[in-house]
Amino acid sequence: MAPIPAAARHLADQIPAATEQLRVDGACLLRGVVAPADLERVRAAVDALGTTDLADLSGLAGDTSVGRFRGGVDHWRVHPEFLAFATTGAVPAVTAAVLDSRRLWLYEDSVLVKDPGTPVATRWHTDDGYFHVEGARTATVWLALDPAPRASGSLRFARGSHRADTRYRPTLFVTDDPIPGTEGALPPALDHDDPDAFGWDLAPGDLTIHHARTLHAAGGNLGSTPRRALSIRYCGDDTVVAVKPGAPGKPGFDTVPPGTSVADAADHLGLPEAVLS
Repeated sequence: MAPIPAAARHLADQIPAATEQLRVDGACLLRGVVAPADLERVRAAVDALGTTDLADLSGLAGDTSVGRFRGGVDHWRVHPEFLAFATTGAVPAVTAAVLDSRRLWLYEDSVLVKDPGTPVATRWHTDDGYFHVEGARTATVWLALDPAPRASGSLRFARGSHRADTRYRPTLFVTDDPIPGTEGALPPALDHDDPDAFGWDLAPGDLTIHHARTLHAAGGNLGSTPRRALSIRYCGDDTVVAVKPGAPGKPGFDTVPPGTSVADAADHLGLPEAVLS
């Protein structure tokens, strides 16, 4: 077992149960990971993003409500505050501990903002279809920056779906339409009340970790406050390059042979390694 990094030792009592639930169910919860001062810095960075950083996903869904669902990816590439947050401190440290990974690389980040009153749901999907990597220690962190109860669109997960052999096509995220040219099955249209769908009400600073092949979704924000979240995707020790046809590209991945270890290719791909001391 990899040692628990110093930045995650205050969470040591939560890590064994989270590791086991991630292994069995495909997703787990950790409470109080990010301190209030750090949360304020992340919120400020999110709020400073402009229209060129965040796409109007409500428009893609055909919704005309006043409240909007906006999202963007790879903010770490142009905004140093996102890079620093994803590669130092408690979030990568606790993620590495839960994944039992001695090293961790940042693959991608994503900001997801659901204004009050937006009914637009995040449709059922897996992250695996979008990622040009795969491995048992490839996972996504979803950090609540605001209170995120179910009514505000906290994530729901399909229990044990990461252990199925089915690979799913990536969709347009707010619709069930697959991205043209991609491969795999269409994600199922599960109900959020399905007995195998589970999740948690999150407080600011809480986070979930789910496997890249875990089916997940989120409802609209029917509450009265914003639901801002930062999603960070990580590659652990066993992750290898696996380019997915038709999925949005990442720099350099089409120049690396399939099956190459991310540990060996990270410098070529420009994927920063997290500091886990």
